Order: sequence, then structure tokens, then C-alpha cells
Amino acid sequence: MTRPTAAPPRDEGAASAPVRLPMAYVLPLRAHDDGGLDELTGYLRELSRWVDVVVVDGSAPELFARHAEAWRGLVRHVPPDPALRGRNGKVLGVLTGVALARHEHVVIADDDVRYDRAALCAVHQLLDGVDLVRPQNHFDPLPWHAWWDTGRTLLARVFGGDWPGTLGVRRSTFLAMGGYDPDVLFENLELVRTVRAYGGSTATPAWLYVRRLPPAAAHFLGQRVRQAYDETARPVWLLAALAVLPATAVALATRRPGLLLLRVGLATVAVAELGRRRAGGARVFPAHTSLAAPAWVLERGLCAWLAVGRRLRGGVPYAGARMRTAAHPTRVLRRRMTRRRPDDLVLWVETGALPPPLRAEV
Repeated sequence: MTRPTAAPPRDEGAASAPVRLPMAYVLPLRAHDDGGLDELTGYLRELSRWVDVVVVDGSAPELFARHAEAWRGLVRHVPPDPALRGRNGKVLGVLTGVALARHEHVVIADDDVRYDRAALCAVHQLLDGVDLVRPQNHFDPLPWHAWWDTGRTLLARVFGGDWPGTLGVRRSTFLAMGGYDPDVLFENLELVRTVRAYGGSTATPAWLYVRRLPPAAAHFLGQRVRQAYDETARPVWLLAALAVLPATAVALATRRPGLLLLRVGLATVAVAELGRRRAGGARVFPAHTSLAAPAWVLERGLCAWLAVGRRLRGGVPYAGARMRTAAHPTRVLRRRMTRRRPDDLVLWVETGALPPPLRAEV
């Protein structure tokens, strides 16, 4: 795919502000404290110079009020639509925000994603040709736990693309297909599969890099099994992860286990290095990040078995209950599409009145 080039603002030398893009930026948010509020406000201030911004804020009332004060005049700051129903608060925020968007091209991004104008321009131009765009996130700065997770990112770049905290989508497609299921864990995969089930097209430009702030180390550690559970929606990936520990045990039982494990580790680093160098990735992924891949593979091999255990116990604890479904297969979503009328699809987004067949199907 030809890379779109970011169009410079008209008369850039004389203009006092860049030309605004005909795009909407939807940020679903649920904050637990004021940490990082000043930094996020600065980002929203810059972002609001380029695009329309909708922050759908599901934070507690006292935090919502502080956000409203900080962001007055910068963005549209709204709560999630109370008519929508579902356990995944991020999806409810996205459904609310896309419905409110004033433009056809919409960027959906987590609160730790940091776009620059060039990346927004690239997403905007790509959405002229496809219904959904999946960019590539990279951590900056890079503390130890972000380095560790970058090993996963580099391997994913070799095998079909990484799953970032941001997507671009055409609003008309999103509304026509009725948004996506708000009762899943792996919401980005669910959205991509729903677009494909509807007949839409997607792009995964490996060269489109968007910065992401690293999470706190405690949050990272608390999400290891939860992220492994996402692979229950991708059986091939889950089986590969489950095979890691048995394969390691077999290797340890050989006559020269150290040499065999060293070779496997070096092969894993080599694959990660291919991902690092793909599409100019070396400019955002430091060379040492490839060394994280073997450690991440071992971690995922352990967490995959723990995730299967949670699956057998009814799912992952989420929002005061257990959520079992990571994401639905495309064939299931396609079958659901054939049972709906177009007015039902729009109704889901506008009022949250989900047709009973969708809720009932397993």
C-alpha cells in the first residue's frame, strides 16, 4: 500500500495555527485519580488545534467535575450514553463518542495514546480508501516493563500486525453495522472483526507509528493473565502459547538442554529483529528491545495456562462480575449481521436498544 503523505497547512509560514482536519477524535476515559491530568490536558489542548475532540468520561462524579473544569473550551466532554448497556466501559464510550462525532473519519484512542499531526493526516488519508485503520503503537519512554512488552510487539509485527490502543474508522460504516458488542474483553479485535463481517475493508500499516505512554509497572504486572486471556479469541495463538511450557520441559530433558534453549532463544530474537526492522521500525524500537522477545514468550507460555484455568472457572473478573468472551469469531458476527435489519443496527448506536437475538446468542 502506498503511504499517504501528510499535507502541510496552507501558507504555513504565515498561518498562526495549522489547518484543522475534517476528523473527530474519540477518547473513552475512566480515570481513578488525578495522576497525569496536567499532561493529558496539554495533549488535548494541542490535539484540539488539529481535530474535533470528544472525551467520553466514565469517571466518578468528582473526577468528572475536575475534568470538566480543566477541559472547558478545549473538547466536548460528555458522560457515556446512559441508554447503552454493556460491561466493557471503553466500548460504551466509543459507541457514545462515534455517535456524537461530526465527521466521517474518526480516530478512537486510549488515554495513553499520543498522536502527532502527521499520524492523524496519514490515518485521515488511509480512511479515504478503507473502513478501518490499525496503526502501530510504540512506547516512549521505555521503562523495563515497556521494554518487556515491546518483545511481544516485535513478534506480532512479523505475524500479521500488533494490536494498538487506537484505531481509525469510518463513522458511516460504524453506524451502519451497529457499532460492536460491549460485552467482550478484546474490544479492538471485536471491532476489526465486526467491520470485516459487515463487508468492510481494513488496513494495518506497519509504518504508521503512534507514540504510547507506558502504564505503571503495577498495572502492567496485574494485566499479564488478563492479556493472555485475550488469546482465547484466537485459538491458533492460544495453542502456540500453551505449547511453550511443554516444549521447554522437553528441551530440558535432552542431553544438552542449555545449547538447545540457547538456539531457540536466539531464533526468537532473530524473528523479533525482523519485526523491529520492518517498515522502518528501527527508528522507534531500540535495538535492545529484540532481546525481550524470549522472556515475553516464556511469560506468555505460563500465563496462557493460567488464562485457560480462568476460562474453565467462568471467565476473567471484570466490572464486578466475570466476563467469558474475549471476542467473537468473524463467522458468528457475520451470521448475526444477516439477522438484523438496517434500522436495528442504527438503533443500537443511537439508543442502546440491542436486538434480543444478539444478546441471546452464545
